[in-house]
Amino acid sequence: MFGKIRLSVLGLTVGGILTIIGFVAYATDNATLNLAGFFYGIPLLLGGLALKASELEPVPFSQVTTPEILKLRETQATVTQNKIRKDITRYCYGQEAHLDQAFKYLQLSFSEDEMPIATGLRETETNNAYTLTVEFDSPFVPLAAWQAKQEKMTKYFGPDVEIKITETSENQIELALIRVLE
Repeated sequence: MFGKIRLSVLGLTVGGILTIIGFVAYATDNATLNLAGFFYGIPLLLGGLALKASELEPVPFSQVTTPEILKLRETQATVTQNKIRKDITRYCYGQEAHLDQAFKYLQLSFSEDEMPIATGLRETETNNAYTLTVEFDSPFVPLAAWQAKQEKMTKYFGPDVEIKITETSENQIELALIRVLE
């Protein structure tokens, strides 16, 4: 529900307005508004600042999804493919990177500084099957490490998903989750 709304900006805006109202009420000797402005405004403002500091931007689509692919998504996409798409295309708070828990489980990253960063997302069709491809900037995790975890990824992102890993250029990895059709 709140994925497309920046909670940090909402907190900063509402908190800032209430805090200003509190200061103005203090200057005009209006105790009721002063109290509301300080007791609600300052905590909302601080909460907005904290959210802003831990905000993770949505990953953009690297190409436009065609109506044909949208139909494929509606009929073929797995629960995991939909969760990944929805998760990385919304604002997140308190995470190190998109899919950080998956990377830790798959042991593709041992620290947040070495974690692959999702830079793009696209939906395509591979042999009449819905395919979700996530593009990563991966300077600290080489292609060989990704390929060594391919079987574990298939189990993690499965069932009914085939994993294809390709290196498009130096330090650029594409992880394709291809729907396996019966």
